[in-house]
Amino acid sequence: MREASIEFLQQLLQAPSPSGYEQPAQRIFRSYIAPFAQVTSDVMGNVFGFIPGAGDNLPRVMLVGHSDEIGLQVRYVDDNGFIFFGSIGGVDPHITPGMRVNVQAAHGPVKGVVGKKPIHLIEPKERDNVIKLEAQYIDIGAKDKAEALSLIRVGDAITFAVGFERLHGDRVTSRGFDDKAGSFVVAEVLREVAALAQPLAVDLYGVSSVQEEVGLRGGTTSCYSIKPDVGICVEVDFATDQPDVDKKHNGEVGLGKGPILPRGANINPVLFDLLSGAAETDHIPVQYTGIPRATGTDANVMQISRGGVATALVKIPLRYMHTPVETLELADLENCVKLIVATLARITDKNAFIPQ
Repeated sequence: MREASIEFLQQLLQAPSPSGYEQPAQRIFRSYIAPFAQVTSDVMGNVFGFIPGAGDNLPRVMLVGHSDEIGLQVRYVDDNGFIFFGSIGGVDPHITPGMRVNVQAAHGPVKGVVGKKPIHLIEPKERDNVIKLEAQYIDIGAKDKAEALSLIRVGDAITFAVGFERLHGDRVTSRGFDDKAGSFVVAEVLREVAALAQPLAVDLYGVSSVQEEVGLRGGTTSCYSIKPDVGICVEVDFATDQPDVDKKHNGEVGLGKGPILPRGANINPVLFDLLSGAAETDHIPVQYTGIPRATGTDANVMQISRGGVATALVKIPLRYMHTPVETLELADLENCVKLIVATLARITDKNAFIPQ
């Protein structure tokens, strides 16, 4: 992967963006695509990059990846300055005790730790119990409530204090790959399309959406505004090549084996065939899974927006989803970009997606 793209990915991941607080990441996305796309934003905070095609009455194609990540939110500060919090999105209470965090305060991040009673003081019969999130607390070093509230406010977002790290080979780890990996792919597709010698026969909209983790909200409003004929959602999916995940749940999915193309009720069969055909013709590795019902992604709301949209999912294999150590392979991101660009070149007729 080219160095400028890796730098963009690192900046996107480092930027705090829990659902409802996405603008630090959205500013980075907006700045990156500005040289090669027409950029706008909306009242929700979604960011749109538009590249017009060549011709009249072209298919409107929408790519979307969501920029929001899971996180925490300040709910209450007690008299001793300890912060009690709630979850933004699906946070696992198993992993939070003992974590370092950043409270995203008005004047910059305030460092803290999620407190944990020492094991020596825990009764043996209680050691296997999960501490509920509402019983956990953050210590920012404040002496009392007044000092804590001079540094932070109720409602401030909280992120895990980890960022992008390289593992062995082409594999990397970070918080927030769900789904800044998708936003990254959308931006890279826009960059690649803008560099093509000939314009595509589609009007292309690349969207970095918001509030997916709390109800697919940005994807819903983006579809309503853009009115796409065709939509491709770029998401992450569970890798099953780790020891504790059952392949019966999600099929055989591994890092480094290419993007995932799901089939099922949420997927337009004509668009699926275009994607799989492009992969075969252009020798792009892909993996296949089945999703027999609506997906919990922006593809779900896209498909049923207005009169319906021909929708597909392109997913990136990810280990350890919704933890601070989400792990993927960079080659899968690159192949995801190649696959979508190759597929866009094959779209010419908005009426071609009616199943026969």
